[in-house]
Amino acid sequence: MSTTESVSPRRHAYTDPSASQLPEPSYAERVRTLVSLGTIATLSTISLKRPGYPFGSLMPYAIDESGRPIFLISNMAMHTQNLQADPRASLFVSQAGDGDPLGTARATLVGDVLPVPEEENSAARERYLARYENSRSWVDFKDFGFYRLQPLDIYYVGGFGVMGWVTADDYLIAKIDPLAEAAPRILSHMNTDHVPAMILLARAHSNLEASEATMTAVDRLGFHLRLKTADGMKGTRINFLRAVQNADETRKVLVEMVQTAEPKLS
Repeated sequence: MSTTESVSPRRHAYTDPSASQLPEPSYAERVRTLVSLGTIATLSTISLKRPGYPFGSLMPYAIDESGRPIFLISNMAMHTQNLQADPRASLFVSQAGDGDPLGTARATLVGDVLPVPEEENSAARERYLARYENSRSWVDFKDFGFYRLQPLDIYYVGGFGVMGWVTADDYLIAKIDPLAEAAPRILSHMNTDHVPAMILLARAHSNLEASEATMTAVDRLGFHLRLKTADGMKGTRINFLRAVQNADETRKVLVEMVQTAEPKLS
């Protein structure tokens, strides 16, 4: 972890005094996961018409093996003309969700957007079309081409009070969380069917008494809860007893945690 990402590592609250404390995913891992899940972002280029001013465009994107965003854009588009004059740009990616948008994760990737080198064009095409099959209708038009953002720096906001810079080097080597694809289903299931269990876990692991609980995020090491308490809304993170790799392992460890918590609080 680079010193620009975090001065002191953030860690979970303990789930068991005798258990080792698992670190949270790094900001670099969180951004890499967030960008891998996104499909539409806001690309800001430097305006030709108004020099020095940012010009925002809605932008579909895919990613390459290093997590660099790939765009299929037309020379006739204003953002492409802006990039051809000045490649400096930023891409704003945000987490999808129905809750408070200020409480969701988002990241701004700052860097240079340049044409994909000819020898890498075939791989970029394959990755992009795998995500946007309908793009086959115009991918071979002469005015379209593939561009790629090379990150220079990244700013991450993980919700209220969670924010920090991530270096490009850390981002490019970070791994996508193994629960990335399964997370929405896990959150929906827990928030629909297991609110009492989450209230129990909040009491057992965070010493918080809640009348309502919502799981807002989950990763291989733990999960976040938003809780309605007598003192207002509060958030907490609880780490799993062990790291998980898929939805089935997540279910098993949550059942184990609830079963362990019940007799302690009875």
